[in-house]
Amino acid sequence: MKKDWFLRIALLASALALVVVVLGAFVRLSDAGLGCPDWPGCYGHIDVPKTNQEVEQANIAYPERPVEAAKAWKEMIHRYFAGTLGVLVFIMAILAIRNRHSERQQLFVPIFLVGLIIFQALLGMWTVTVKLNPTIVMSHLMGGLATLSLLWWVSLRQGGLFVQRLTSMGDYSRLRNMAFIGLLVVILQTMLGGWTSANYAALHCPDFPTCQGQWIPSLDLTEAFTLWHGTEQNFEGGIMDNDARVTIHFIHRLMALVTFVYLGAIALSLLFNQRFSPLRKFGVALSVILVAQVVLGISNVLFSLPLLVAVGHSAGAALLLLTMVTLNHVIRAGGEYGYA
Repeated sequence: MKKDWFLRIALLASALALVVVVLGAFVRLSDAGLGCPDWPGCYGHIDVPKTNQEVEQANIAYPERPVEAAKAWKEMIHRYFAGTLGVLVFIMAILAIRNRHSERQQLFVPIFLVGLIIFQALLGMWTVTVKLNPTIVMSHLMGGLATLSLLWWVSLRQGGLFVQRLTSMGDYSRLRNMAFIGLLVVILQTMLGGWTSANYAALHCPDFPTCQGQWIPSLDLTEAFTLWHGTEQNFEGGIMDNDARVTIHFIHRLMALVTFVYLGAIALSLLFNQRFSPLRKFGVALSVILVAQVVLGISNVLFSLPLLVAVGHSAGAALLLLTMVTLNHVIRAGGEYGYA
């Protein structure tokens, strides 16, 4: 029963982590990242200033950031969900320690997640106090996706989810390596996407498939991937010049092509190689999400970054990551639970 409660909370935390990641994207893409100029409250409140007196006092305290209630509420709702997720992760760690002698009880990752959640909270604070420094913003995004992935991994391993008997390991060893590399490719592409968003470079190639009318535009790799620009300035809106932002966007596109080709090869293998027929449903899921991601990415360019499309692209990245985590789990579990 204790193990069942751990699994239930892990699944709930996984779902909530996905919501937090999508909400974070919504806050970032709707320019509400500084909707509350302080942390963890908002203009010194646990919610958003509402009365005329509260708003006036907030504007006096933060004259550089007058109250915009709509943006402030977006930020605070994200913080409420993130705080709830933190509580669930702490409960998971406590249950894991209590049940540590139980068979197949996950222990290390739940405890590690506590430290990751604390670091994520610090990154969330620094995102505000350092005024959207791109490196901190991207790190916060990747920390959120790492939290989501690890929670889902714990759920998969704890519950033995999607486990099935596969054919001999000889048939799956190459696929196992491909799936692991595919996971790394998705992580790298997601980092590039986060860097593009954090530097406000999503619209610096406004055409497709060319970029500013060229197949290879003017690039500035040095500035584009300079990770640290200090903490004194306000990074809202971005500080890099045009060539640097074009470079970021262009490299993200190139890596998107690599990702599409590589994951597409995995998906086709799962769909049409008879040896992998037990995993065909994962090939279908991977194909659908991969194509949807490409369509959403192109739509972001052609339609000038519509909010819902941009948020959907971020959600798709999270789902693509979870699909690769699941595939790696299933192939690995086939070896642990026995092959047919």
